[in-house]
Amino acid sequence: MIHAVIMAGGIGSRFWPMSRRDNPKQFLSIVGEDTLIQNTVARLNGIIPIENCHVVTHSRYVENTLEQIPALPAENVFAEPISRNTAPCIAYAALKLYQKDPDAIMVVLPADHVIRNVRKFHEALKVGIAKAAEENALVTIGIEPTFPSTGYGYIQFDPEDSEDQSELSALFVKTFAEKPNIETAERFLDSSDFLWNSGMFIWRVDSILYAIEKHLPDVFESFSSLKEGLTEDEELKAVLSSFKACPSISIDYGVMERADKVYVVPGSFDWSDVGDWKAVFELREKGKSGNAVEGNVILHDASRCFVQAGDKLVALIGVEDLIVVNTEDALLVCHKEATQRVKNVVDYLYTHRLDKYV
Repeated sequence: MIHAVIMAGGIGSRFWPMSRRDNPKQFLSIVGEDTLIQNTVARLNGIIPIENCHVVTHSRYVENTLEQIPALPAENVFAEPISRNTAPCIAYAALKLYQKDPDAIMVVLPADHVIRNVRKFHEALKVGIAKAAEENALVTIGIEPTFPSTGYGYIQFDPEDSEDQSELSALFVKTFAEKPNIETAERFLDSSDFLWNSGMFIWRVDSILYAIEKHLPDVFESFSSLKEGLTEDEELKAVLSSFKACPSISIDYGVMERADKVYVVPGSFDWSDVGDWKAVFELREKGKSGNAVEGNVILHDASRCFVQAGDKLVALIGVEDLIVVNTEDALLVCHKEATQRVKNVVDYLYTHRLDKYV
């Protein structure tokens, strides 16, 4: 059977001050009326039924998850006691699914993407699912780049696999590339054989467990104590022990860049990983002078600004390219090109024990 695993454990620090430790990005209505995680589950309708959807999240977010998705069975929420990046998260979910359905195909999706063309998204999933049914095949979804982005990793595919442009197919992956500088990104775009790395994956559970055992034996060994038949208390202790023993490592670096049978399905379904406030600005409808505003806002000689006013009256005069986000106890003002550095503010708050603002 086909199962979805939605990764929803992060705190979304680049979305401070709206995203907080107790109510992070994936549970916020940042784009549209529904929250990001609600939209992620809704997009699977027609492909994967809700009883086959699973969410991996931090233990503090289990109740949030069930409140947001009331149709989700409680046993389908896998709680991480400690955040250890995507490889341990996926190993944990794959092992739980293997115990339930050894023949399962696992579609792994982050909880915080925005996808506008659901039909084309479904088409890419179907092609990836068909390829993932092959023994030890690991499939990822790549995004056809529309500009030379320096904010995404890239996937290079074998162009000989893509000669038939009329049919969507899974292409053999030649290499993964880290986030490039602008010159390299422009070269990637011109070459036509690079895709953005979306962080979406498809594989059989036995295939990914085999790959983790081969390439990340310490991660695989960490979860060896998780066996069927444990009581609830025994499993909680085993999960905590497993995550404590795990290194923090991504599935991309730990497995995908090292495995042999890796394929990518090119996606062209209007995608954004909504990584920071600039991404939200780009998704929002713009008004006069290219501004995107929400709330009680006065603009005078201001252009290309994003303002989320909250309960305050916010006035901008003689400025451009600003991000302004107001909440009850904090105000963010930054240049639109500096939104990735909002995370530094959160790091500062942690370092200086200003926990009430985190």
